[in-house]
Formats: sequence, structure tokens, C-alpha cells
Amino acid sequence: MSVLVLLEQRGNLKACALEAATAANKIAQAAGMDLIAVYIGQSLADDSAQLAGLGINTVYAYENDALKYYSNDGYVPIVRDLVQELGAKVIIGSSSALGKELCASVAARLGVELVQDAIDVQWDSGLLAKKPVYAGKVLADVRITDSPAMVSLRPNVIAIEKNGDTVPTVEQRPMPEVSLRTVLKEAAEAAAGQIELTEAKIVVSGGRGIGGPENWPVVQDLADAMGAALGASRATVDAGWIHHSHQVGQTGKVVSPDVYVACGISGAIQHQAGMRTAKIIVAINKDANAPIFKICDYGIVGDLFEICPLLAKEVRKALG
Repeated sequence: MSVLVLLEQRGNLKACALEAATAANKIAQAAGMDLIAVYIGQSLADDSAQLAGLGINTVYAYENDALKYYSNDGYVPIVRDLVQELGAKVIIGSSSALGKELCASVAARLGVELVQDAIDVQWDSGLLAKKPVYAGKVLADVRITDSPAMVSLRPNVIAIEKNGDTVPTVEQRPMPEVSLRTVLKEAAEAAAGQIELTEAKIVVSGGRGIGGPENWPVVQDLADAMGAALGASRATVDAGWIHHSHQVGQTGKVVSPDVYVACGISGAIQHQAGMRTAKIIVAINKDANAPIFKICDYGIVGDLFEICPLLAKEVRKALG
């Protein structure tokens, strides 16, 4: 019996892959199972060194130029067939945009239960996952009774833990004969220095309180000072002030950073659904009655156009 972890890559192994491996290792130890991983991409190469100390016994590597970019036609049959070959009892992936699709498609092909976007997973005579429901207002404990049990983990909710420096064995596998109905020829990368929102450790977001699109530089400067990703509320996106890719919330992206700074965001429940699992929440708003102050760890009542530049200055001073 084994636990299978899906190692997500986009050119290089993503941090969420190491987080999923950490969670999978704890499950494997508690259940007395072997920990196996699957890598699908162009080349694992030196990235295998990042897997040292994570408790992975073997990595099944499917390397091919045709697998460089995610493809449902190419990835799903590989994972499905490997699960059946190994008789895996637990499958753990990442709840990124691509990870959610992969996990959902694999679960459908296998006809098994799947818990998406979990924030914790444990072994208690079976797989027990914790996930937010009702826009994050409630945390539900979900016991998976099917086998294999499948879970996708929200990025940034599991701290990467390593024990020792043992590197797993890498077993090369040929690409199976699959018909790729769609082929991604080229991927447009984000601008240099731009941080992926869902994987960022720090997120600074702006809301309607910034007043207009011309004022984004105030929020962006604070984000740059903190080394943060730039987020936005739905109101600013709907108003056309910023691209939808920055939206945080129930209809946008769900983030779980170490620090979340909300600038001029009232904090409607739909926005809270996308950020309330952040470890530390900082709110800057001139409305002392804004809902965001009910969930924040640190609140500043005042004009963001005065506070953000001062905060950015102090952060830069502290960081040298």
C-alpha cells in the first residue's frame, strides 16, 4: 500500500509540490505506507535534489517535450494508470488552478471521492481532511471513506518539513501512447519580478477605497517594498481598474499567505472567502466600522494614501 503525491511543475517544481509532499509524508508515516511521487513534465533534472528529506521512496518521472505544459489529455491517463498500477490508497495533490483540474479529472476517471482545497489533512484510521465551507465561515472535517482517498491542498497552508538529506530514487517512465487533442504551443509568462498571487507568502491588496485606477502605484509601492504579490477586490476588477487575474475572493483567487494587507477594502464576506485563512491580516481603512476590522489581526484606521507610503518607507528601512 502506498501514498501517491502529485508533484506540480511549471518549468521547475513548485513550492506547493513540496508542501503536498510534506503532508503526504505525515500520512504515509501515520498509516505505515510507502510514499511514492509522480512527476510529469519536460525534465526533472536537478529538481530532484529539492525532494531530499521529504520521505519519498520513489519518483516515477514521465519526461517528454510534449509534457512540458499541462494537458488534460496527457496528464490524467498517466496518473490514473499509475494509481491503478501501484494500488495507491491515498492521493494528494495541490489546489492550484492546474492542480484542481488534474485532481478532479483523475478522481472522475477513477470514480473516487475528492476533497478539493483542503487546508489540513490527517490520518485517523482513514483520511481526514479539513476545508473551509460557506465562504470560509465554517471549517468542515471531511472523512473520506472511499479508496483511494484523494485530496488537493491549498498552497501555503502546509509548512515544508524535511528530515535528513536522502534523495528519492527516480524511475524514468516512457510517455504513454495518448492522443493529445489540444497542444499548448507557448505560454505567456508573467512580467519579470511579478509574484504568483496564489503562491505568494505576502499579499497586498487594494479595494474601492483607492479611488481609481490611477492610484494603484500607491498600493503597488507597498507591495514592492514588502516583496508581495498585488491583489485586488472584486469591486476594483468590476470597475475595470485592474485585470481579473489579481482578484481575491469567492469569485477570484483564494490565497493563504503568511501576511495579507488589505488597503481600502471593506471586507465583504465574498472577499473574506478568498483570504481569511491568511496567518496574519492587516487592514488599512478610514471606515472604523468596515467588516475587515472584525477579522484582522492588526487594524489601522486612517487614510491609506498617508499610511501606505509611510509603511512602505518603514519596511524598506527595516529590511535595509
